[in-house]
Amino acid sequence: MTTSADLAGQVIERLRFDDSGLIPAIAQSHETRAVLMLAWMNADAVRETLTTGRVCYWSRSRQQLWRKGESSGHIQRLVELRFDCDSDALLLLVDQTGPACHTNRPACFYNAVQGDEIRVIAEPVSASE
Repeated sequence: MTTSADLAGQVIERLRFDDSGLIPAIAQSHETRAVLMLAWMNADAVRETLTTGRVCYWSRSRQQLWRKGESSGHIQRLVELRFDCDSDALLLLVDQTGPACHTNRPACFYNAVQGDEIRVIAEPVSASE
């Protein structure tokens, strides 16, 4: 999915970024609807994502744009961008290539509280897969 720069600007105008200029973005598999990860976007990341169709985030630790998969090859292609009723959170429906998590797991949400313990519910994907 790609949009015009005009439409990207209209979307950005409607969004409510926090005091740091960021908005939380949940990536969800378009195909399986699995929640893959949570990251942050600034206006430039939203604009680039909408105009190129390749998901771009803001790295809070590196203080720079982070194009998902630029080093791992595990890219996210945007299928649809949604924002919530308060315009302060994003849902990105994506086509995910490879694991979404930097730990090489399919998704970042692999720690689960089940009963009276914390369990790891997804193992890293092996290099041969």
